[in-house]
Amino acid sequence: MSAATTGAIGARLLPLAVWALTRATLLLCVFKVFTVPGPDVTVDVSVIYQGWYDVLRTGSYPLDDVTWQYPPAAALAVLSPALLPFLAYATAFFVLVLLCDALVLGLLLYAGRRPGMRDAGAWLWVAGVPLLGPTAYARYDLMVTAVAVAALLAGVRHPRVLGALAGFGALLKVWPVLLLVGTGRGRTTRRAWVSAAVTGAVVAGACAVAAPGAFAFLAFQRERGTEIESLGALVFHVARQFGWEGRVELRYGSLEFLGPQVPVVSTLALGLSVVAFGWLLLWRVRAREFSVHTPADAAFTAVLLFTTTSRVISPQYLVWLVGLAAVCLVFRAGRMVLPAGLVLVATGFTLLEFPLGFGHVVASDATGVSLLLVRNGLLVAASVVAGRRLWRETVPSGGTAHREEDRPVRNAAGTAPGTAAQPSRALR
Repeated sequence: MSAATTGAIGARLLPLAVWALTRATLLLCVFKVFTVPGPDVTVDVSVIYQGWYDVLRTGSYPLDDVTWQYPPAAALAVLSPALLPFLAYATAFFVLVLLCDALVLGLLLYAGRRPGMRDAGAWLWVAGVPLLGPTAYARYDLMVTAVAVAALLAGVRHPRVLGALAGFGALLKVWPVLLLVGTGRGRTTRRAWVSAAVTGAVVAGACAVAAPGAFAFLAFQRERGTEIESLGALVFHVARQFGWEGRVELRYGSLEFLGPQVPVVSTLALGLSVVAFGWLLLWRVRAREFSVHTPADAAFTAVLLFTTTSRVISPQYLVWLVGLAAVCLVFRAGRMVLPAGLVLVATGFTLLEFPLGFGHVVASDATGVSLLLVRNGLLVAASVVAGRRLWRETVPSGGTAHREEDRPVRNAAGTAPGTAAQPSRALR
């Protein structure tokens, strides 16, 4: 065997080896072989999820539990440990999350070997998930992210599959509906959006028929306030240093600020989300240069915007961003390297603020405020950079709008099908 062949095999096996090592460490953490300072993040699985599991098995959604704030198909994730009846509930859940993690890595590595693709996305995933610590395995968000990654990668060739998986994902945790924002105009969008609508309607209808209370989560979600890790919460963390008379209280499954001006800040956060939606709508109307990587870039940007402006930035939300950033980095012609890097650093700071430094965050002391300021600042910076790059690559700068049917979608190498390879517009 030649040295070149040996080196190629080693290069392919290296991400698998690093993944195995880091994921073994995560499992040791969630199984409490290693003790991670701060709150026990596995309680959500062993107590809350298992409690929901017991209720769902009776044929009803948790109607009396305000912490149930998830779309109806989330019941499938909560019930999934039943697939491994020979294991305890929490153990089975962690094993299933591990399998979803492996699935994402496999998809990214497979996609990375196609022409015009690369392994950078797989490496981002390998590094990003453990940076979040045991939280990554102690929530069902990684399962949802696996659906989103599969949708975007399949959508390169099969827009109907993208739509179906996005529709199903939206019934798992809403945000995957944003995967549809960047589909190419015309037939591609029609196929993806119709597939998503049909899949979503079928899944929602099946859930509603299967058990009462499928949409009770809407009322519980509407009542949420400003969670202490959100961007808006920084106002009150700072205000506490100057005698603000509010307090921190556990509501709807998370710690929120209560007191003077909190409703105002919550309303402003909703206003920022509306502004983000307006910007995305304007981008969609103005965009003309759709490349093969545009759906991934647009989905990453959209989820970044809504995560950053949300009244709640729970630590597990970073799993979504790491997954979408990884897909963006699979494409050599993509433009999201810098915002993906900012998200990766923000993920590390998220581990520092939860669970490691969560006591400081709750107390609003200098350490807690600094950690939140850096983490949320990185998310704001990533949102701005991603939005700017998406706009510059897809919206004609000269004001000359070309009809979509006259402009073919570019392939993975950044060239129109059937043409010789040329430097992509983004790299000139």
